[in-house]
Amino acid sequence: MNAFEFLSRAYRLDQQVQSKTQQISDLRAMASHVSAFLGNEPVSHTRDVTSMQGTVAKIIEEEARLNQEIDQLVDAKQEISEVISQVQDVNLRLILEKRYLLFEYWEKIAVDLGYTTRWVKERHKMALWVVDRILERDFGS
Repeated sequence: MNAFEFLSRAYRLDQQVQSKTQQISDLRAMASHVSAFLGNEPVSHTRDVTSMQGTVAKIIEEEARLNQEIDQLVDAKQEISEVISQVQDVNLRLILEKRYLLFEYWEKIAVDLGYTTRWVKERHKMALWVVDRILERDFGS
């Protein structure tokens, strides 16, 4: 695994967590809409409670999967942070942290550091080279 692949893992995991969070939010909204609708229905005394229990169980299952994905994200960010912390140059380290831990855009990184986007991207290439050396040394990859 090269430096870019190693550092990019957290971004994909973060996207998965955000997607799963949205899915759970949507499920909860649908469930509350259905239960509110059922609660105002004066029709039958035999509501389908098992259906609502099934929906709640599915939401709980999705929340458990979300917690697993969050754990993976936290672990990946910790590993990435440990590698980035070994980069000696402060500017290179900041670029890596902002890009791969905070998921910031190049333009924002450039503004925050007070440089041009081109300068940041050039330093990013250098930073990836440094991380490649760290990964080779520490993991033999």
